[in-house]
Amino acid sequence: MGNQILHLNDKTFADSVEKDPAPILVDFWAEWCMPCRALAPVIDELAQEFQGKVRFAKVNVDECKDIPARFGIRGIPTLILFNDGKKVNELVGNQSKEKIRSMLTKI
Repeated sequence: MGNQILHLNDKTFADSVEKDPAPILVDFWAEWCMPCRALAPVIDELAQEFQGKVRFAKVNVDECKDIPARFGIRGIPTLILFNDGKKVNELVGNQSKEKIRSMLTKI
């Protein structure tokens, strides 16, 4: 079994991301978003690759309004990397696996 990708909402976000010192990559996405769907398998592969080093989570922007608004999410997909509960990096749009991997290896 691979790295479990968390599905977060407005109620679970703080405990899972902001109160946890571990690095976590949060994918802000929506079901209708084609670039989000294209990015999903890349996120799954990176979750396997970084298992035990970086946690991965998804936030559906159609189901959660508070968290995307708090972080100024204007376009999806948006990937935000948190470390020690704080935002340390962000990528907007469909990104290559190499670009995301490069961001993760710097943490």
